[in-house]
Amino acid sequence: METLRHAIGERIVPTADPAAGWWTLLAVAVALVLVAVPAAWRPARLAVTIVHELGHAVVGILVGRRFTGFVVSADMSGHAVTVGRSRGFGRVVSTWAGYPAPAVVGAVLTHIAFGGFSRTTLFADLVILVVSLVFVRSAHTLATVLVAVVAIGALWWWGSAALAAAVVLGAGVFLLLGAWRHFGAVMAHGRRQDDPQQLAQLTGVPTAVWVASYVLVLAACTWWGWRALAPHVL
Repeated sequence: METLRHAIGERIVPTADPAAGWWTLLAVAVALVLVAVPAAWRPARLAVTIVHELGHAVVGILVGRRFTGFVVSADMSGHAVTVGRSRGFGRVVSTWAGYPAPAVVGAVLTHIAFGGFSRTTLFADLVILVVSLVFVRSAHTLATVLVAVVAIGALWWWGSAALAAAVVLGAGVFLLLGAWRHFGAVMAHGRRQDDPQQLAQLTGVPTAVWVASYVLVLAACTWWGWRALAPHVL
């Protein structure tokens, strides 16, 4: 038992900052392929959808709403359910939080990759996903989250510090770019059940204003993530 605790502890504590090298360019290249190639984007988009839905959930909890579950559908769409007042600040903020979530997480991961906290972050991600299993509400969602748990768990336990940093960086760049592609695809359709349209119905503020707010946040996150990445690729 003591040996196991020691092994877990070694995989949680921060390590020395990894030197930028082959893993940096490879991580960025893989992220670009996953976003740009349609055949790769379709399954990879599940990660963006999960972060989007958990963004609704986390912010909903922070403003006092009760998170009851989320679903990721086979068509890569999803929805999270928080219980509380049907209108008001909490409902608006939790509804708004979905699209910025992948960009915010992506920018944070991009900074973490060069800070020695990659394995620590993988462990935190693993804990969050395991806890989220309680809230899945479909077989497809359960399978998707379990695959993510197994993949992240294996990387955290057996992967080297450099590999962990590469994956965290790749995930960060992917979520940043994926946030733009996901948001752009939804805006092209403009369905009534999409978040900007729901926000317009809840507040009376035009949809275009909510779209602009998303663009501003995604742009800010992209700039912040680029600040961490640029010194290592230019």
